[in-house]
Amino acid sequence: MKIDVKLENGLLPDKYAKYSDIKIGGAPSVSFPVGIENVPAGAKTLALTFVDFDSIPVCGFAWTHWLAANIPADIAEIPENASQDRTFGMVQGKTSFSGAVSCRYGGPMPPDKTHSYTLTLFALDCALELAEGFSLNELNEKMNGHILEKAELTLPSRS
Repeated sequence: MKIDVKLENGLLPDKYAKYSDIKIGGAPSVSFPVGIENVPAGAKTLALTFVDFDSIPVCGFAWTHWLAANIPADIAEIPENASQDRTFGMVQGKTSFSGAVSCRYGGPMPPDKTHSYTLTLFALDCALELAEGFSLNELNEKMNGHILEKAELTLPSRS
């Protein structure tokens, strides 16, 4: 499986990050499009995580920016702003943000330097029984034994 996110000058475009003109509760709210290729046969759904591990020295934990599950496995792209549009009826998990983006995409806002964000897409053999606002731990537990394949990208975003 392969995923692709278009970068500008090697960075996540400002439209999806700290310098976005569109914010909810102070956080960038327009999710970036994700191209998807070669999903394995037998995959029923996809799940994604978007996490900032570079935040650990800053705030003491890995900052979760987006969690989504039950995305149809037969798509070629998760379109721009899928998080706010609630595209495909996907269910979204709790991020490290509070307020209006607590269960939606909250874009990168590195406070100290350029951070490298990890986008992971999982191909699963089933739909997951998750309610809106699930945690990263809950997602990991539900995916256990159901991951057919995963793809990962590092997406740098400027401070």
